[in-house]
Amino acid sequence: MNRRQMLQNLGSLAVAPAALITLEAALRRVPATATEDEILSVRSEGWITDVDGIKVGHFTDDRRPTGCTVILCSDESICGVAVPGGNPGTRLTDMLQPIRNPDNSVKVEAVVLTGGSDFGLASASGVERFLRERYFRKHKSESMPKPHVPIVPAAVIFDLFTGHDWRIVPTEESGYKACQAAKGGKVAEGCVGAGAGAQIGYWGGHTTKSGLGTSSMKVGDTGIVVGAICAVNAVGDVYNPRTGKLVAGARSADGQRFSPIIDRLKAGEQVLLPPAGTHTTISCVATNASFDSASMAKIAQMASGAHARAIDPCWSPGDGDTVFAISTSTLKTRVDHGAIGALAAEVLEEAILRAVVNATGVAGLPSYRDVMKGRTQ
Repeated sequence: MNRRQMLQNLGSLAVAPAALITLEAALRRVPATATEDEILSVRSEGWITDVDGIKVGHFTDDRRPTGCTVILCSDESICGVAVPGGNPGTRLTDMLQPIRNPDNSVKVEAVVLTGGSDFGLASASGVERFLRERYFRKHKSESMPKPHVPIVPAAVIFDLFTGHDWRIVPTEESGYKACQAAKGGKVAEGCVGAGAGAQIGYWGGHTTKSGLGTSSMKVGDTGIVVGAICAVNAVGDVYNPRTGKLVAGARSADGQRFSPIIDRLKAGEQVLLPPAGTHTTISCVATNASFDSASMAKIAQMASGAHARAIDPCWSPGDGDTVFAISTSTLKTRVDHGAIGALAAEVLEEAILRAVVNATGVAGLPSYRDVMKGRTQ
């Protein structure tokens, strides 16, 4: 059975009573006759905010640059996580593991993706403050509402090599401002929020500017929506899984062209792995379908397959790759979580590509488009 047939079979399990879903249309595949330029011209619509109950807000600090991105959801949203990277910088991920909490589905009100390495985790405290204030406004008629602690998991990328002053990092106030900016509809992509300081191709020594991308999929006429958002700060190179072609990543010694890391390793070249923790792809997928935390953890694990399809190498000993998965639970139709996991990986693939293609270069650090057009200085 090939991959397309497998996805079609999974799709047929997605609704009860079962109705055949035409996944070819839902996935919006690029025609086989398309040119590479057409393939990399990602569609202009489709964001994680297409999932009911999801809002996204960025805070971007252009002084370095760095920033954070907040995914806000209702307080009834269920979350799971997968952490395939070897050196993660995270917050509250242990409580999302089914083995830690087998009889309880963990409800979250936001997920934070942030730059600034571990310093950037402070931005999650600003999100907590925003949500606490929202809680008090909701219960303003009560003299003292019962205690409420908003659950805000977070993950970081190491972006301290971008810019000239690594002391500038996302703070509590950054997270608060990102919440104030959160909205539905179109989501800004590229060098914004958590992707502001992102790079790719660390293993090769000469990196390329990356950023943040998002995507979504409406599955036929079932009402199911799956979305993804990610900041791509990968140790490896980024490939288009649809064509197998290199998109961007490590550059040659003269910086003028892309020089795939795997090719150099296979040729016996000594390419030293950069310091642990200096490279990470952090992602969040979301769906309106209803699941418990154990199912969401499996969906997150399946979605992380997008990293393996689009980034090579990935999940290295020093990577902090982390994938969150949120269910807003607004769709009560019975859905197979394996089908949603498969589709989440497809959506996350495109979000990874969009993060790279929509990035813009900064001084001394060209983007994909800069290298392709010979603007590497």
